[in-house]
Amino acid sequence: MATLEIKDLHVEIDGKEILKGVNLTINTNEIHAIMGPNGTGKSTLASAIMGHPKYEVTSGEIILDGENVLEMEVDERAQAGLFLAMQYPSEIPGVTNADFLRSAINARREEGQEISLMKFIRELDKTMEFLEMPEEMSQRYLNEGFSGGEKKRNEILQMMMIKPTFGILDEIDSGLDIDALKVVSKGINEMRGEGFGCLMITHYQRLLNYITPDHVHVMMQGKVVKSGGAELAQRLEAEGYEWIKAELGIQDTDVVTEEA
Repeated sequence: MATLEIKDLHVEIDGKEILKGVNLTINTNEIHAIMGPNGTGKSTLASAIMGHPKYEVTSGEIILDGENVLEMEVDERAQAGLFLAMQYPSEIPGVTNADFLRSAINARREEGQEISLMKFIRELDKTMEFLEMPEEMSQRYLNEGFSGGEKKRNEILQMMMIKPTFGILDEIDSGLDIDALKVVSKGINEMRGEGFGCLMITHYQRLLNYITPDHVHVMMQGKVVKSGGAELAQRLEAEGYEWIKAELGIQDTDVVTEEA
């Protein structure tokens, strides 16, 4: 079992504190969901874990199986087993989906242990079929001209092919119709197991109708203020966040604002 630990994490953007002491422990074979109102630091947490340069960690720790993630460059974090499915994936003209994926897979392998072309093609074809993606998408430039739904499926394709230890999914359900949501959820559920842990950031219970989380956390004021099981997400869907604010004495003016 591998463990990703976030300890008292404080993060700033342009001198403004967004995360104010986040504590979270994620193990493999677990799916965690983070929910919360807009502007409470959810996407900031995802970006800080992966090392986005705009997000300055001022104190706290991120530990991956005993290793200090904060001392790693972005590519080293990916090689160590972290994967971020971005809310707004970038377009990379001139680089095909297939070339990108094969390079990403080989970047996590020792020299001389690179995946063979035939094995890669077999795995890619099988995974794309599973995600109901047309074959020609493998030869399209990465995310260029993709619809929102195609980009999100492509993020799941990358995760399934790269096989990280921990997947961080930043609003992977945003903008998806019900058919695309089912396919994306199917891919995440396929990854579930002893060698994989997942942190899903979402606003909506609807994603959790297809992926039952082991743990649900609520973020407000730049920190995790409440945790529970899948039933917590169901109550949030039914009642909103006001009962948590009332329970904790949080005022609407207390929320922070994070950048996309």
